[in-house]
Amino acid sequence: MKLDDITYIPYGELALIVLDSAKEFGKKVDEHLVWHRKTQPYYRCQADTYVIHAENIRFSNGEGKIVIKEPVRGKDVYILADIGNYGCTYTMFGHTCHMGPDEHFQDIMRTISAIAGNARRINVVMPLLYSSRQHKRKGRESLDCAVSLQQLIHMGVSNIFTVDAHDPRIENAIPLNGFENIYPTYDMIRAIFASEQSISAKKDNLLVISPDTGAMDRALYYADALSIDIGLFYKRRDFSKIVNGKNPIIDHVYMGSNLEGKDVLVVDDMIASGESILDIAYELKKRKARHIYIAVTFAFFTEGYDEIDKAYEKGVIDRIYTTNLTYLPQSCKEKEWLYEVDMSQTIATVINNMNYDLSLTPLFDTHIRLKNLKLFKE
Repeated sequence: MKLDDITYIPYGELALIVLDSAKEFGKKVDEHLVWHRKTQPYYRCQADTYVIHAENIRFSNGEGKIVIKEPVRGKDVYILADIGNYGCTYTMFGHTCHMGPDEHFQDIMRTISAIAGNARRINVVMPLLYSSRQHKRKGRESLDCAVSLQQLIHMGVSNIFTVDAHDPRIENAIPLNGFENIYPTYDMIRAIFASEQSISAKKDNLLVISPDTGAMDRALYYADALSIDIGLFYKRRDFSKIVNGKNPIIDHVYMGSNLEGKDVLVVDDMIASGESILDIAYELKKRKARHIYIAVTFAFFTEGYDEIDKAYEKGVIDRIYTTNLTYLPQSCKEKEWLYEVDMSQTIATVINNMNYDLSLTPLFDTHIRLKNLKLFKE
């Protein structure tokens, strides 16, 4: 049988509902889907766009609703949302309010409610997982992330897609339902080696650093994919105090091989204020590391960029790599030290494969995909 004779049958007609929080990213995802299906003759149900218009209406007292403007009956619906987009605003009692994660998550549930059970399947694509930092109990406190996942399932969601969950074990909250945790490792490594001409994947030249014990599995994956060594910083915290919801760090203790003259890749899932990652960068420079590259899936910069600007000007850090999976203001995108890694094609491929009931495993096997990069042909 020739490839031209193969026809893939979709689970249902594909429909994207891109909420206001993910408009820019959703447009890119849609463009990739349109291009891919039109250039591959064995895909049915080709269209000029797969986006279904949904209007987010806000009343003057702050209440809201989602109105879907097109039919969804029998369709395979993918709701795309960025719960971290604080750039979205609305007017309440004459005041301009910035939307937070709670409000974005409520809009996801409103969208599911508006579908009213008419879709053949409902899927939620939430790259930044809602309340992912509130994933475990240390006392009598809420388990927001687990509860939110169960809420979505109870409302009829079949599959939930996220990227680099803060703790992947959160999928245990919904063990009988689809939960796909996508890692940006391949896209990150490809971007780093494409943009940094002096970097080398040789074991003697490059070292992966985990900024804390919680990020060790992620760092091990990077190190294994690149066949290089790994180092670890252990955070000593003052557990007698809580500042801004966390125990303050007293010291960073390094465990690993000699760093002198080596390039260093620090990997983590997110940067919040940036204080911790900068402390580690300064510690690496004290140990005579050559170039310091930071790769994080999500960058929030909750305290602004002043300290990062200073570190860059002093030559402490060389570049911060982060994805476009959550909102970054234009002022941040224009920074010399920032490199935004586009993940829209990866998300589009995941959606396409799911719609046609194709395996996702080849997309997640970083080792196989990295073999095609130049750095492994040297």
